[in-house]
Amino acid sequence: MALPFAFPADLHSLESDSSGHHLSASSPFDVSSLRHSDLEEIVKGVAFDLSDKEVFCVEEQQVFDRVYSLVKGFSYLNPSSKFNLAETLRSNLSVLLPNVDSLSRAAPPSSPSSRSCPGVADRISSHRNALKIYTFFLFTIMLGDESRHGNPAGGSKFGAQSRKKNHLNSWNWEAYRSRIINLIANSLEINLSLLFGSNEIDDNYLSFVSKCAFTLYENQTLLRDVDCRESLGRIIGTIATKYHQATQACASILHLLHKFDFAVPHIAEAVAAAENKYGDGSLAVTIIREIGRFDPKDYLRDGVGAENVGRFLVELADRSPKLMSRNVGFLVPHFGGESYKIRNALVGVLGRLVTHANKEVEGDVSSKSLRLRLWAELCEEHAVSIGWWIEVALVAAGRLEDKSAMVRKSALNLLISMLQHNPFGPQLRVAAFEVILKKYKEKLSEMEPSAASEDDTEAEVVHGQAPAAEHAESISDSCLSHGDEQREEEGATVPDIGNLEQIRALVASLEAGLCFAKCITSTMETLVQLLASSSVTDVENTILLLMRCKQFQIDGSEACLCKMLPLVFSQNKSISEAVRNAFITIYIRKNPEETAKNLVTLALDSSIGDLAALECLVDSLVSKGEISTGTISALWDFFSFNTSGVIAAQSRGALSVLCMALKSSPSILGSQLQDIVDIGFGRWAKEEPLLARTACIALDRLSEEDKQKLRCSGIRVFSPLQSLLIGSWLPESAWYAAADKAINTIYSIHPTPEIFAAEMVKKSISSLFSYGENDEMPIDADNEGVNLSTVPASKLSRCLFIISHVAFNRLVYIESCICKLQKQKTKKDKSKLESEAAGGLSTAASEEQNINTELGRSASEDAVIDALSERAEKEIVSSGSNEKNLIGHCATFISKLCRNFNLLQKFPDLQASAMLALCRLMIIDSDFCEANLQLLFTVVENAPSETIRSNCTLALGDLVVRFPNLLEPWTENIYARLRDPSISVRKNAVLVLSRLILNDMMKVKGYINEMAMRIEDEERISNLAKLFFHELSKKGSNPIYNLLPDILGRLSDQKNMKKESSRSIMQFLINSIKKDKQMEALVEKLCNRFSGVTGMLSLLLYIEYI
Repeated sequence: MALPFAFPADLHSLESDSSGHHLSASSPFDVSSLRHSDLEEIVKGVAFDLSDKEVFCVEEQQVFDRVYSLVKGFSYLNPSSKFNLAETLRSNLSVLLPNVDSLSRAAPPSSPSSRSCPGVADRISSHRNALKIYTFFLFTIMLGDESRHGNPAGGSKFGAQSRKKNHLNSWNWEAYRSRIINLIANSLEINLSLLFGSNEIDDNYLSFVSKCAFTLYENQTLLRDVDCRESLGRIIGTIATKYHQATQACASILHLLHKFDFAVPHIAEAVAAAENKYGDGSLAVTIIREIGRFDPKDYLRDGVGAENVGRFLVELADRSPKLMSRNVGFLVPHFGGESYKIRNALVGVLGRLVTHANKEVEGDVSSKSLRLRLWAELCEEHAVSIGWWIEVALVAAGRLEDKSAMVRKSALNLLISMLQHNPFGPQLRVAAFEVILKKYKEKLSEMEPSAASEDDTEAEVVHGQAPAAEHAESISDSCLSHGDEQREEEGATVPDIGNLEQIRALVASLEAGLCFAKCITSTMETLVQLLASSSVTDVENTILLLMRCKQFQIDGSEACLCKMLPLVFSQNKSISEAVRNAFITIYIRKNPEETAKNLVTLALDSSIGDLAALECLVDSLVSKGEISTGTISALWDFFSFNTSGVIAAQSRGALSVLCMALKSSPSILGSQLQDIVDIGFGRWAKEEPLLARTACIALDRLSEEDKQKLRCSGIRVFSPLQSLLIGSWLPESAWYAAADKAINTIYSIHPTPEIFAAEMVKKSISSLFSYGENDEMPIDADNEGVNLSTVPASKLSRCLFIISHVAFNRLVYIESCICKLQKQKTKKDKSKLESEAAGGLSTAASEEQNINTELGRSASEDAVIDALSERAEKEIVSSGSNEKNLIGHCATFISKLCRNFNLLQKFPDLQASAMLALCRLMIIDSDFCEANLQLLFTVVENAPSETIRSNCTLALGDLVVRFPNLLEPWTENIYARLRDPSISVRKNAVLVLSRLILNDMMKVKGYINEMAMRIEDEERISNLAKLFFHELSKKGSNPIYNLLPDILGRLSDQKNMKKESSRSIMQFLINSIKKDKQMEALVEKLCNRFSGVTGMLSLLLYIEYI
């Protein structure tokens, strides 16, 4: 039986041990004195013996001496010999481990039978010896090779030459060492009590393995290998936890933490892994207790150690939050310590614990809301460090999409508090932070030594505190320019802050501020969605947050506030009042010029819908005196260019705002009529084309008193209007919008608009064909001498627009005149009745009135008015009479032009104008409409331009309202627009049909399945279709109940429709049926109509009656 092996202080101690009580090297040899070939033979012999004999033969003296000598001179071996020796030792150890388990089938070492069986005891002792020897030699090889890694040990010249010759067979030590460490970790996880007895495992063995593992933790290169790192963590965790060596391991771990910053996250990983694997947190608890026992003043002196310990605590709290939460009390003495790095780390620990608590109770609405409110209170008390400010902001931003309104409210309030108490400065524009951060990074790179690592900067980002925040605030204030980023970058200056550490802290604070600004900016899209929320609190708090974002100049906040304006039309008074208050807070200032400038900028940046909301707000504020007369005067100064630096676009915006105030102050434009004409149609209109359109709107909205004043004042207003329509000084993009308002203005302010409009149409045609006023206009369809190819398409498009719009305004003008007549008649009848009631009627007058009533003479007056109205409308186009007037000639020409497909294919813009003119004339005259219906449907189905098809689809809706009987036979063709390949056409078709059906202007016939199919369309179209069926279900006794069988039948005939889409459509429609009786009757209908139907009936709800 061999002597027991005891771990020596070092490798050479095995030679000096002459006590005779332990296995030692009795006959070693010097490897460096041997030849290369001899060394290879010795290695092969050792490998053969270890492989051929029992795995514990290594305890034999002869084998042990040879292995010892080779391990001692390991650096002199060539790569192949190194690999053979190390692989043989590793392989034998891997074979030994399963053999240990086989010993369990023999008597345990502590049992009586083991003492009575010397063979079993000797076998156990041999296995124990072999385990120690293999572990010792493998660790010795590994530690020695790690120390020489990259610096080969010096040897004989012959050895060096041998290594050069074998460079192709070099040993990949990095890939091999992980296998050795993993094997040793596995050896600790087997049942070692079979070898060492039921008492404690040999302390020397555990101490040696632990010491070697901690030594390897000092190698940064080795820790980059994931497998090596995990295996080392298993070794430390197993020794400290399974074999109760936590106290000894704690001392080594604290030494590592204080001296090697790169090992901090890996040590935390190993400690947390031990707790998770064995369910025993004794190692972590011991470390936390030891840290808590340290004198806080020691950390003040050891800044690096304090930072590393703090990082370890934060990492451990992140990986084992429950354990940390139970033992954080041991760290209380350091909360008031003098080391700010430890204090910052403890705040980080608490933040990690709160974050993990959030995740554990994810579904608890009240808890989530409460935690968000607590964070808001901490922010208000400035108790959140800069590093955690970003984490809290990200949590709050994520909670904006929570399904609970209470949580969303708390998240919005938290973001409001964070903006109000942010430590980064009064403005949070991303561009400003990027510019100044770039400057300071450049300065930091100049001051920082070349060998400095980036770890310090990263640590400052996490643990930066108030001093850096103060500098960040002052610097962000210096970047308040409203120019573009390039100008900011050129003008940014870098004030002198101080030494290197201060600049590092400042850079960290600026990076944190940049992250915070980007985080808030990224929520803008979500805030826009919350503005449309059905929850009143969502809308109100979102408005408050957007106001705060505007105050701190968050990117995108202006655009979001514009989207807030339409909420002024909300039926909820609290929402509309919140919008009004926000508008006053943001845009209305004590300085009238500043208020005027804000309103002008807002008007210029708003869309059509936003302008309507802005008009409502301005009108309300003017009526309540919130917009003062000083602001009105300032707006006039902007419009009249009396303010320095005003451009034409601002002049237009000022006039738009003044027009919005007309309802509450009708005389607001009366004093500036000449300026409106001169500026609106003068040289500034050429610079800003939309200025002419705005001037037309202003003239159209004048009060009757101001209109009369304009007619009598001698101001030349109609010549500029005619020049706008006939001339070509406006670009194509702005002319149509201006011409639309100009013609409306003519019919609004001209004393005889029909005469002026007719002359204008003639001049337009004359200028188009270049004919004089006395020449016959060659626009008759029978005149074949006109060569349309010589007419500019754009000029002809304008002419067609003028003709059709004059005709359309003529119809509106006639209806307004009829309304005036009816009002006069009603007023006359009312006054007559009042006078008769006051003075009494004579018998003869009373009899005469009764006779007139019986004869229906009063009703005949209404009939006369109706006849006059019908005749006047008919005479606009008069396409059915033998005598054609001006518009009638033009209508015939437009109809024939629209039928000339070959010509219009070359000019798609001309076709769009021609079809628009045709549709307007069809709306005016029923005969003309009937004659051109076939043409209209041909174009709407076959036109290559989706714009033309979309416009014609909208016109069909107006035609159905105007002439329902004429369009009734074409119902199927109208529904066919829902199958158009263009998304815009299908969307307009859904809108048109929804309006017609919901307003009872079109009956729901057998084509409603086309609308149902749009439920499975593009998202916008699908939402519109769903909204239509939702509103339809509210009418009467739910018409969908009667339509479902027909829809189902027609959907089943659609061969191209997927089964999943059909089921989705029916599921949505069936969900709109809420009454149980209707559901039961629907089942019977479907069963009677479709024999063998299986798929759709499964969607119906099962109703159980008691």
